[in-house]
Amino acid sequence: MERILVKASKHSYPIFIGENIRFRLNKLIEKKYSSILIVSDEKVAELYVNDIVTNFPDEKVFQSIIPVGEQSKRLEYYYQLQTDAIQFGLDRESLIIALGGGVVGDLAGFAAATYMRGIDYIQMPTTILAHDSSVGGKVAINHELGKNLIGSFYPPAAVVYDTQSLETLSEKDIRSGYAELVKEALIADEVFFNKLLNVNLINVKNNQLEEHLSAGIKIKSSVVEIDEQESGVRKNLNLGHTLGHALEAELGYGEITHGEAVAIGLLFSLHVSESTFSSKLPYDSTFQWLKKNNYPLNILQLNEDSIIKKMKTDKKTLNNTIQMVLLKEIGKPIVQEINDYDMKIYLKSFTKKLEIASLVE
Repeated sequence: MERILVKASKHSYPIFIGENIRFRLNKLIEKKYSSILIVSDEKVAELYVNDIVTNFPDEKVFQSIIPVGEQSKRLEYYYQLQTDAIQFGLDRESLIIALGGGVVGDLAGFAAATYMRGIDYIQMPTTILAHDSSVGGKVAINHELGKNLIGSFYPPAAVVYDTQSLETLSEKDIRSGYAELVKEALIADEVFFNKLLNVNLINVKNNQLEEHLSAGIKIKSSVVEIDEQESGVRKNLNLGHTLGHALEAELGYGEITHGEAVAIGLLFSLHVSESTFSSKLPYDSTFQWLKKNNYPLNILQLNEDSIIKKMKTDKKTLNNTIQMVLLKEIGKPIVQEINDYDMKIYLKSFTKKLEIASLVE
């Protein structure tokens, strides 16, 4: 088992990574709680909730189960969690355990941040994608006009990452998670990036996966420690997310996964970066890797005006001007202002580039 310590302003918290460590959860939690609420989705609950419950034979343990998917990350289910917490009698010495992917982690974390003005919660990610969202204390729900617009910075008491739970992931889930790993590599580590481009996601081995997760988490935690409230360098972690979030909202939450949308956004960021800085970046090799691993790259019918409008709901937007994370080179991200006129040109040229690539096939 690997242990990584994240130093947050409110408190430091450990990240535990290892196989089957969910069965040792009671040993990893140092504090005693008056009651525990496990929040999970229908699919994950069926697989793992009982394993978590067996850790606490003498405690009051409750469950709140939400539907699977991004559609659950909204006000209706946030209110459901608050209602459940009240009816179960949770108090300020209670604990919420977020057992699931990024949707569960964001929703349960935001519920913990606001229930009785804040109680402890533990992230127990069960997807590759959630290695990113479970670290750093950003918790939120979506609004129909934009992603993660209602939320808070609220660090967990711990992150317990049982890699054995990743064995049940679908190919789509694996694709989604690796997009965030590629993002982390692009902003910080060229060697890691090149290593990822040699991975065939269908045949990725468990030891490779653990190595990649550890590297990604260390990049994320090092950035978070420097800039917890996203006032500076933490914005760089949004590489690929300006278009990615807009695509999710434009297509309808759940039509493509968050990671698949981010993958397209990463490609777009490389495209804009090459145009902006007149530099050669790994657009072609990234495109080929995404294509080989079956990422959905067919977005030929974009409405540029609608996409730009949705981009402006991004939290980095200032004075109605889009702020986009670009790369001068791998490991050298920069936040750049882009006006609507230029953005429209970039979107048109990007979709044209993808269209030409599809015809070449």
